[in-house]
Amino acid sequence: MKLDAQSPQFASDNNAGICPEALAALVEANRGHAPGYGADDWTRAAHAAIRAAFDTDCDIYLVFNGTAANSLALASICRSTDAIICSENAHVNVDECGAPEFFSGGAKVITARTPYAKLVPEQVAALGTPAHDEHGSRPRALALTQATEFGTVYTPSELHALCETAHARGMKVQLDGARFANAVASLGCAPADISWRTGVDVLCLGGTKNGLPFGEAIVFFDRALADEFLRRRKQGGQLASKMRFLAAPWSALMANGVWLKHAAHANAMARRLAAAIEKLPGVKLIAPVEANGVFVDLPATAIDAVRANGWRFYNFVGVTGVRFMCAWDTPPELVDRFAADIAHAVKSLG
Repeated sequence: MKLDAQSPQFASDNNAGICPEALAALVEANRGHAPGYGADDWTRAAHAAIRAAFDTDCDIYLVFNGTAANSLALASICRSTDAIICSENAHVNVDECGAPEFFSGGAKVITARTPYAKLVPEQVAALGTPAHDEHGSRPRALALTQATEFGTVYTPSELHALCETAHARGMKVQLDGARFANAVASLGCAPADISWRTGVDVLCLGGTKNGLPFGEAIVFFDRALADEFLRRRKQGGQLASKMRFLAAPWSALMANGVWLKHAAHANAMARRLAAAIEKLPGVKLIAPVEANGVFVDLPATAIDAVRANGWRFYNFVGVTGVRFMCAWDTPPELVDRFAADIAHAVKSLG
């Protein structure tokens, strides 16, 4: 039986719609007139909600998307002569069309090959000193991703060790948190425990992948890095004139733990899917399932057979390594149906 054209899929959590809490807030904000450019009650409320979630005072700037968040945050750390250390799989390295380099005026991206896209202190230490004097770029930023591009999660102790290594070498730490909520839900910790308490200097907090229509929040725990960031955001084309529509969904998402509830559901659906398929013949998990993604190696003919049934997902590693992403609205019954189609496809090969 073919899937409905608007059925939830497993290609990306970006493909999901707006969660009901965010949609209601967006509609509520659409009343009358309000001051522009962030001088409104919704923006103030969103900032307060984020500060409360992280239990600290910090500078917060809302932008439209993750590429801008990562790139502008890194540009606030790096000059054109500096370098950014990251995993070779990092979004800032492979999926942002050179935006970090562009907004920083030319900062060099230096990468390390890492298991499951997780950096370790030894790699940071090895890359953290330029090979030459003025002939080499100075490592100035360590860019981490939480949860990683392979759906794995840094523990608080792992982050602390990485931040300590970076800071000892004069670097600041930027955290790409497009799926930060999934990491918090996975670990069952406080948001602060995997951000500023471990030494993270600036977090790019994701909302789009967790039920918002658009929008990410750049959270500066090291407030000195936010110097002149209002102008940097404007120059980068990320200052929303009708900021209330960017901000209102944030307040709804952060209120009463909604953001973590939705993330926990997405994580649970990924675990459900992995449990259903990981022992099938010809199926091998590429990475541990720790957030809302399942990365798995499937026979090429099985991939074709599953797609022929109308399922959408991405090839992620070579020809046979695929990624299945679960979202805030992924239904359990759809997970079971998808797993059944995968099982039928791989078993028919034998």
